[in-house]
Amino acid sequence: MTTGAWVSLFSGGKDSSWALYQALERGLPVERLVTVHPEEDSYMYHVPATDLAGLAAESIGIDLVDVEPDDLAAAEATHSGDQGDAELAVLETALQDLAADLDGGIAGVTAGAVESEYQTSRIEAMCDRLDADLFAPLWQEDPRDLADAMLDADFEIKIIQVAAHGLDESWLGRTLDADAIADLEALHEEYGVHILGEGGEFETLVTDGPHMERAIRLEYDSVWEGMRGHVEITDAWLE
Repeated sequence: MTTGAWVSLFSGGKDSSWALYQALERGLPVERLVTVHPEEDSYMYHVPATDLAGLAAESIGIDLVDVEPDDLAAAEATHSGDQGDAELAVLETALQDLAADLDGGIAGVTAGAVESEYQTSRIEAMCDRLDADLFAPLWQEDPRDLADAMLDADFEIKIIQVAAHGLDESWLGRTLDADAIADLEALHEEYGVHILGEGGEFETLVTDGPHMERAIRLEYDSVWEGMRGHVEITDAWLE
């Protein structure tokens, strides 16, 4: 493995948080978290509540690098190809800049992809160009095994957005616990809902875990739009 620092692609959601946690458990020297803040729907990135990544980073104790929406808009205007490639170009530029600031550069990148070949192939190619290793511990793992592992590790996971048949307003703000996983398995049988939300069925925020010194606490309103909804966070703080 190459020398240098590790960087974790981090949204605050369960998948990127699990990848970071696994990297720390393996002793990888993660020195920065990098959060991309898309304005709207994104092919590459987790969208909702990324503004809380800074609070999570403070609890974790690792410095955060933000990639802002203005940077993404510039990429879409100046890069040819599909939206995913344009979005990735902004991340790659941010990592190149970061590598120049880190002693020994970037040795590796963590990512929370589970099944998306679209995302993973692009991140792999980016890491190759950066001469960095890729650590993707969720990749092609069994979704139920991953869910059980997260709960066994005492991850506290909140559902903050839903967009799938069978997921109604009652799921907004719900804790992803054993009962929720059982309900999601039933919805998978009935509607094909992915139990980890890999198809965009739902999005999450990790509010506590063994890698965090203090839990994130939230106040929010539920916003329901007929077929989908999200939590509108009105306040957030560390316990």
